[in-house]
Amino acid sequence: MPVTKASVWNVLEPRNIELGPSGVASGSFSHWRLAKDAEGIAWLLLDRANDSANTLSEAVMAELDAALNDIEGMGAKGVVIRSAKKSGFIAGADIRDFKDVKEAHEVETRMTRAHAIVDRLARLAIPSVAVIHGHCLGGGLELALACRYRIAVGDAKLGFPEVMLGIHPGLGGTFRLPALIDPMEAMTMMLTGKTVDAKKAKALGLVDAVVEERHVENAVRAAIGDTLRTDRGNWKAGLLGFAPARQLAARQMRTQAEKRVPKKHYPAPYRLIDLWEEHGGDAKAMQRAEIRSFSELLVSETAQNLIRVFFLREKLKSHGKGDSGVRRVHVIGAGTMGGEIAAWCASRGMVVTLSDLDPQAIAKAIGRASEFYDERLHSRIERRDALDRLIPDFAGAGVASADLVIEAVAEKAEVKHRVFEATVPKTKEGAILATNTSSIPLEELRKGLKTPEKLIGLHFFNPVSRMELVEVVGHDKTSAETLARGRAFCGAIDRLPAPVGSAPGFLVNRCLTPYLVEAFVMLDEGMAKETIDRAAEDFGMPMGPIELADRVGLDIGLEVAKMLKESLEDPMPDIPAWLVKKVESGETGRKAGKGLYAYDSKGKPQKAEDAPAPDSEMADRLILPMLNTCVRCLREGVVEDEETLDGAMIFATGFAPFRGGPIHYARSRGTGAIVQKLTQLAQKHGARFAPDKGWEALGAEGSGEKVGETT
Repeated sequence: MPVTKASVWNVLEPRNIELGPSGVASGSFSHWRLAKDAEGIAWLLLDRANDSANTLSEAVMAELDAALNDIEGMGAKGVVIRSAKKSGFIAGADIRDFKDVKEAHEVETRMTRAHAIVDRLARLAIPSVAVIHGHCLGGGLELALACRYRIAVGDAKLGFPEVMLGIHPGLGGTFRLPALIDPMEAMTMMLTGKTVDAKKAKALGLVDAVVEERHVENAVRAAIGDTLRTDRGNWKAGLLGFAPARQLAARQMRTQAEKRVPKKHYPAPYRLIDLWEEHGGDAKAMQRAEIRSFSELLVSETAQNLIRVFFLREKLKSHGKGDSGVRRVHVIGAGTMGGEIAAWCASRGMVVTLSDLDPQAIAKAIGRASEFYDERLHSRIERRDALDRLIPDFAGAGVASADLVIEAVAEKAEVKHRVFEATVPKTKEGAILATNTSSIPLEELRKGLKTPEKLIGLHFFNPVSRMELVEVVGHDKTSAETLARGRAFCGAIDRLPAPVGSAPGFLVNRCLTPYLVEAFVMLDEGMAKETIDRAAEDFGMPMGPIELADRVGLDIGLEVAKMLKESLEDPMPDIPAWLVKKVESGETGRKAGKGLYAYDSKGKPQKAEDAPAPDSEMADRLILPMLNTCVRCLREGVVEDEETLDGAMIFATGFAPFRGGPIHYARSRGTGAIVQKLTQLAQKHGARFAPDKGWEALGAEGSGEKVGETT
């Protein structure tokens, strides 16, 4: 019996059928499946062995080359390339192949071989069609661009995220994409790393058709028969073929890039602009330059650190596997954090009830959620369904049916105790009780609970929609099952769970507080707040400590700082009296319209433009106390390992990703050099800089010595 297109399509249940008996010309492949159907169309399906998602490795590319041999010899009318994975088309190159590479010429050799294979696909004499569902990213999109036609199923997401890894497209994207669509749109996609959905891709001309799954075969038949209507070509492509026009556009692109990332820390966008400006009118020259530039960037410290960050993310994601059993969530507290937690959970498919003593707070939270859904969810149906799942609960009745109850009230232990006393008796058996406390040890909050094993911390960060990390906090009476379910819940709502121990401030806030407090000390010394922020931004932080303190809320920061100072032996300067007065007067930061900065109607801080430049020591004064506390948390066992710590600090605070995380940065700079600098700062500014003895475990000598309070 010949293999039909219907049976080939069944490969989306990839283990259910055997491809091959009749009408098949195929090698023995580990990752690809090749069959020719009764109409003479070759179907080439990628099913990367032993992986849940398709990526392009050297082995996958070598098999593609062999498959093209078979296709050229089987007399097919056309070839269809698609994925046998339900998760998507191709998620890009296999990042594992890029890790720890050091020689650019080696990368250049490998990329030249890969280009030859993709070029061969592009030169096929028969029509080639990429059928795309799910994620089609990076190298996967570059493979699709080499096909004559692209057909997208409605859930397709297409993009070039390479810039997030400190590189730019390297498998032909830099010259094939601008040749296919508006070059300005093409460059925007590559420079920002943003994905486009199927509808947007069709409007751009990136795909030729968007169809429902049941219509894929008809669309393929039309493409192979060259009857598929396409809408290609753009007048800008002709204009930007001229060097003067590209030079003008490139200047504008650099201006926009400078607003997002500094060239000295993130060179890839600027290299891509240079390539396009110089070679945009010559595809062959662009291809050679792309390979060379990609190879040089890949071995750079920035790219290797950003690749490390990719694997840190994967490690954190791995903690969130499994089924949490959570389908219904009840959030208590409709303030900024509680409202955002509820809105996010509902957007990720959870049924959420939101309660608060103040009905107006609930109404405002629902309004903010509606605005968020309008901005972030793509279709009216998605927005409608998310709002349907987010239920205002004025009576608090949702507690009884919730699988997970999250308390997000004021950061005061006595307030949280009152909430627990009123709530726990109403919860169903097996429900998890979680607190969003940012700093209070769970040993304090579990007092009076009959089932302390069900209590965990789920510490989200502000803003919830942008900050991916959630600290999952356990204590010595938390059950392993509860912790596992809490981590799995984070995975289910697309957040990164970081397991941490119960200690004052947990991990992130404890490490961040010395950074913020040192900024307050600098203010006391008369330094301009803009200068202080500039020092941190020059180091690579997404915003300076002054602006960050306003963003978090000076009231919250003050409570955390007080608690840490009272609870820990960590040396910390006194909290400035002016900060206490500012909070008491209601100037609590961005949410109040005024804090350390004043804010305009759009929430933008008003900064003086004539502030002096920071001196060479300011960044170390801010960053090294943070690193010192990170080492202390490792030594005390607040966090299990360096990778979890680095990932948590990057994804919760934005710690300069191109530096690979605070501990990785310390190792790169030299732990001995860090200890020496801390000692110098301690002698000059006080014992709060004294190196922690934990540096010895990282290989630094002479750490942990006592330093007198000399200023």
